[in-house]
Amino acid sequence: MKACTLCGRKCRTDRTKRAGRCGGRNEILAARAALHMWEEPCISGKEGSGTVFFAGCPLQCVFCQNRDISGVRPDPAGSGIKALTPAGLAETFLGLQRKKANNINLVTPTHFVPLIREALEIARNEGLTLPVVYNTGSYESPEAIRMMEGYADVFLPDLKFMDPALSGRYASAPDYFEVARKAIDEMVSLTGGETVFNPEGIMTRGVIVRHMILPGHTADSRRILKYLYERYGDHIWISIMNQYTPMPGIEADYPELGRRVTRREYARVIDYALECGITNAFIQEGGTADESFIPGFDGTGLVTLK
Repeated sequence: MKACTLCGRKCRTDRTKRAGRCGGRNEILAARAALHMWEEPCISGKEGSGTVFFAGCPLQCVFCQNRDISGVRPDPAGSGIKALTPAGLAETFLGLQRKKANNINLVTPTHFVPLIREALEIARNEGLTLPVVYNTGSYESPEAIRMMEGYADVFLPDLKFMDPALSGRYASAPDYFEVARKAIDEMVSLTGGETVFNPEGIMTRGVIVRHMILPGHTADSRRILKYLYERYGDHIWISIMNQYTPMPGIEADYPELGRRVTRREYARVIDYALECGITNAFIQEGGTADESFIPGFDGTGLVTLK
């Protein structure tokens, strides 16, 4: 935390004194902990995924659906964001277990990894037995992923862009693909390239790489799918998402992102995945972009212990 290099920015900020580019300091900031039904079926199941939404983000994409919390600055007063100690986060995990969650789902955890590890140690000593899902944008160092060895069971990374022009324009990170592919390599290595499901169909070990198609950018989506299948074959699952939703006002600076993905665009990408030979995949049907994937970031379920 004194010279942070957890994410691809490698800003080397002393987070014991000030916030890094991610918005994180030497404390855990989170906005919600609750059962979440909108993950892949093998993550949410019938009972829901015990999802903890952390505040701040190494990427801060211009189209982020969680932008109310991804761009947080050091003072979260009045935002619904709470500061937690590792002990408080541990109790938050245990509360989700008592609610019969299928897992503990860490959303955007990269910049808090050392503190999350400490919380998981405490929670396990107090009876936490659920598998842990590491849910990330993938803009992080392999070393940060290795810190989760023995703590994360399932990895749920995004692979957002391959084209550096796109990642530069939309996330100010032209090196995104090079950083993300190394991080995903490490995730696959830590799981041994194995996928394990429990009798209820919930994944308890493995990697699901998510890719959300952006309007007008299906060529980049096809390149990503080809890369993933050639690199990992059936050792991972791929989630091909059509849920992109234009956030209010985005068309002013990014007019190409001011619409949803068409059914034709999505179908072309799915057809290409089949042509590549991809079978371990999740797809979204119908009008998923019409549904709300954005929960209320009001501090629900978070335990703030001293």
